Amino acid sequence: MERDPGPEGARRALGRLLEAVLASRGEANAVFDILAVLQSEDHEETQEAVRACSRLFGALLERGELFVGRLPSEDSVMAGSQGATRKYKVWMRHRYRSCCNRLQELLAHPSFEVKELALSTLMKFVQLEGAYPLEKPKWDGYYLFPRQLFKAVVEGLLSPEDDCSLLLSRFQEYLEHDDIRYHTMRAATDVVGRVADRYPEVPLTFWNNTFTLLSAVSLPRQECSFSTFYVKHVELSSTWKVVHLKEHRKAFQLMWLGFLRHKLPLSLYKKVLVVMHDSILPHLAQPSLMIDFLTRAYDVGGAISLLALNGLFVLIHQHNLEYPDFYRKLYGLLDPSVFHVKYRARFFHLADLFLSSSHLPAYLVAAFAKRLSRLALTAPPEALLMVLPFICNLLRRHPACRVLVHRPLGPELDADPYDPEEEDPAKSRALESSLWELQALQRHYHPEVSQAASVINQALSVPEVSIAPLLDLTAFEVFERDLKKKGQESVPLEFIPAQGLLGRQDDLCAQHFTLS
Repeated sequence: MERDPGPEGARRALGRLLEAVLASRGEANAVFDILAVLQSEDHEETQEAVRACSRLFGALLERGELFVGRLPSEDSVMAGSQGATRKYKVWMRHRYRSCCNRLQELLAHPSFEVKELALSTLMKFVQLEGAYPLEKPKWDGYYLFPRQLFKAVVEGLLSPEDDCSLLLSRFQEYLEHDDIRYHTMRAATDVVGRVADRYPEVPLTFWNNTFTLLSAVSLPRQECSFSTFYVKHVELSSTWKVVHLKEHRKAFQLMWLGFLRHKLPLSLYKKVLVVMHDSILPHLAQPSLMIDFLTRAYDVGGAISLLALNGLFVLIHQHNLEYPDFYRKLYGLLDPSVFHVKYRARFFHLADLFLSSSHLPAYLVAAFAKRLSRLALTAPPEALLMVLPFICNLLRRHPACRVLVHRPLGPELDADPYDPEEEDPAKSRALESSLWELQALQRHYHPEVSQAASVINQALSVPEVSIAPLLDLTAFEVFERDLKKKGQESVPLEFIPAQGLLGRQDDLCAQHFTLS
């Protein structure tokens, strides 16, 4: 193909070739010249070639000039005695497949503009193949969707080598369509399985791309009729799985279970647990299948256990999960780091919910109150302003624990019987102890902390104090709040008023200077 140098020359040359191929089957070999430009190293020329292929094969699909059915090998058809029309359609279908393969490769192109254009072109072909199928229906009413082409698109998005987060954000627009969302879940499940089998150690990039795609899939929470289809159909059949929320939930469940059964990086476990309670569990066909994953995560310790609390809360309260050592493990999570972790607010919100039941034994609640009081001795002010009302709320809910702050007939204690090293709250002897730590905090340097700790000096009010506004309190907010406080208008700076310029009347300065 002779053409002028540069993108503009390529655009004009490709336009002439495109018109020739569409005007006459005798010019079909010009398709090779168009496909050759797809290999160009100039990204602007490549974009022009992608646009030309989009127009060319889009028109051929609409005109029915591509072979329909199981595609035979090119050599056998061209060497056979079939008619010229059949040979042309088979030959052109092979060129179309070559084009799609190259477009899939371009999803990993260094230029984002090329990648984005390749994605939109492939999705255009998906829509056109759905409207003008290249496979024959197996029976009347059979649901046709270009599964193989779409699976190639998903496979290109889940690259093991390249970070596709930007391209995946562009792909999210297509997930608003019910059929695309359903087939994305099916294709992602298949791709994850094949890639995990192919690599002895799957690259982190692949897992990150996969999580980005999976977390973008969202289902409606209530039963509804699916009708927003990317591939248009004259009429939707109730026999198609793609129109039922139940089937979408099954596909969603298989997708996430297939992803989570592999060994993932620790950073990804945290990301999954962050969205588990709100974006995954509500959409599963059988949420109880996540029990093993969440209980193992809860047993890991540290931040992982804190994050697993959300999912366990949903399973315990909504799906009757029994976890015998749950409170013992929750008690074990209380260490000095709990006041400094990123997920502190979430942890104390859930801990407040788990300790809200009036049926909990007094020794258990006393153990939590005592452990928090001990940790409060070294906690920062912003955490203390939240944890002190938290402890007082525990005493309000469970009157049997008020002996920790008021035991009029109790024995004198020479030492604290509480054992902070004991992992079992039942054996910690917290109920025999007292919350002397709160009395110590009444002498805290920060006045608000001192005031919050002094609440135990009076009878505790019946209504609880809401800790919700205090959960996300930061050191910066405490500091800013202190700066805005107005102090006393007149503050005495010294006891003896000044008599001279530097304090004494007979000072040398007083002999030469005077105050006026």
